[in-house]
Amino acid sequence: QVQLVESGGGLVQTGGSLRLSCAAALSAFGLRTIGWYRQAPGKVRELVATITSDGSTNYADSAKGRFTISRDNAKKTVYLQMNSLKPEDTAVYYCKIGIVWGQGTQVTVSS
Repeated sequence: QVQLVESGGGLVQTGGSLRLSCAAALSAFGLRTIGWYRQAPGKVRELVATITSDGSTNYADSAKGRFTISRDNAKKTVYLQMNSLKPEDTAVYYCKIGIVWGQGTQVTVSS
């Protein structure tokens, strides 16, 4: 059974930074594409960024230039470095592998 555990969320001021982590209890972690998603109150869950097994990345327009997704296959962990945070980035952030979601970590950006 795949387990994903996110961490690193919190409260930060506008312009600040956070680094989210997603630790996966999963064999063949290095072969999987991993995504970060977010869901703000009253809104649908949306894709933030993905990273493939060969390190190729893809970002939502809202994340380009501010967020960086990366992975450490030895640690079975994927990261989301978020810089220049804005109040509109406030959401619960989830990682996803295949059909499995983590429990989410709250990010709140104060104005």
